[in-house]
Amino acid sequence: MSHSLKFSVASHSDSPTKSTINVRGFQFNVDAPQAFEGTNKAPTPFEYILAGYAGCINVVAHLTAKEFGIQLNDLSINISGDLNTDKLLGKSVKERAGYKTVYVAIITSTEIEPLQKSKWLKAIETRCPVSDNLANHTPIIFQLSHS
Repeated sequence: MSHSLKFSVASHSDSPTKSTINVRGFQFNVDAPQAFEGTNKAPTPFEYILAGYAGCINVVAHLTAKEFGIQLNDLSINISGDLNTDKLLGKSVKERAGYKTVYVAIITSTEIEPLQKSKWLKAIETRCPVSDNLANHTPIIFQLSHS
């Protein structure tokens, strides 16, 4: 039987582009750039997705490095993505509304044998829950409640 953890967030709309998010006693904002009528006072939801992905990769990379006997000297993770804005803006419904492609660069000065490096990268990719959610279909259930 698999074990699961439940995560949740609560969001309050401060304006059409800005919201305040509460998570386990932490609070942060989400906003849009001025080009999208935001105030540019906080990262966008799309940037938070990439930030969350980088954070998850960091944890999984260290966890799996230890399992593989890799002593990491340092670790940096750079992630970027190509986001399709046409569907978001109502211009087209032909393509998905999300990222078309996400690029992950893991950088370390640690010397790793090529075969071990390949196995380590595969372990990071396949064991990272955020990677799994981005790469695979996850059911999402919407409901509307009256306040």
